[in-house]
Amino acid sequence: MAKDLDQAEREAILAQPRFDDGLNARAKIGFVLIPNEQTTEAEMTRLVPEGVGTYFSRVVMPREISTESLGQVRGSLAETAARILPDDGLDVVAYACTSGTVALGEDVTHAELARAVPGAKPTSLAGAVRKALSAMGVKRLVLGSPYIPELNANVVRYLEGAGFEVLAAHGMGLHYDTEMTRVAPDYIADYARAIDRAEADAVLLSCGALRSIEVVDRIEQDLGKPVICSNQALLWDCLRLAGIGDALPGLGRLFREH
Repeated sequence: MAKDLDQAEREAILAQPRFDDGLNARAKIGFVLIPNEQTTEAEMTRLVPEGVGTYFSRVVMPREISTESLGQVRGSLAETAARILPDDGLDVVAYACTSGTVALGEDVTHAELARAVPGAKPTSLAGAVRKALSAMGVKRLVLGSPYIPELNANVVRYLEGAGFEVLAAHGMGLHYDTEMTRVAPDYIADYARAIDRAEADAVLLSCGALRSIEVVDRIEQDLGKPVICSNQALLWDCLRLAGIGDALPGLGRLFREH
């Protein structure tokens, strides 16, 4: 049973609050999402190490995922990013859409984020994937995604422009984020095995809406090669940009080796 406080103790407690380091003492990371995104927010919140805060805002765009609709995000990207912790600041700010980054261009995307949050390091899902593939020494890869052919072709051009050889590209032909987020992780594991080629250095599973991160370790064990998926790469890149080098378990060779 707690002892009663005397008057002096009460006054001392009430005179001055005590503070600790808060929920985000190690880093504050902001994520700009597309309107119907349902996977990235849950995964980033669940997987970040203790002491890292994750904060989110959503751009304006039509429901259907296409090059045209994704390109419209440029009009609201900076404004959306600027709304995330405007009074406290961020260490890293990311646009969490792979095909969206490709539609705008990585340089344009990062410039818009930097303009909106000048104190934060900017990144994006496509940029994080590019850095993850380079870190793993990948030269030749197979691409799998939920995208329609138009978006798959955009991602192939982006990857080839970044110096990677895309041996094959497969899309599921899905138009809506609400479909993409419902693709079963067990199917994603089977899909990765079906698209793999022996001569590929790695398999890339593109799109933050896919729940690939849940099975990335399993796929790597099955295929005996690195597997990079969008949200795995995004989390890794954001943490490393924030100066956090934790080797998080269950998230593939990328986190174990880099």
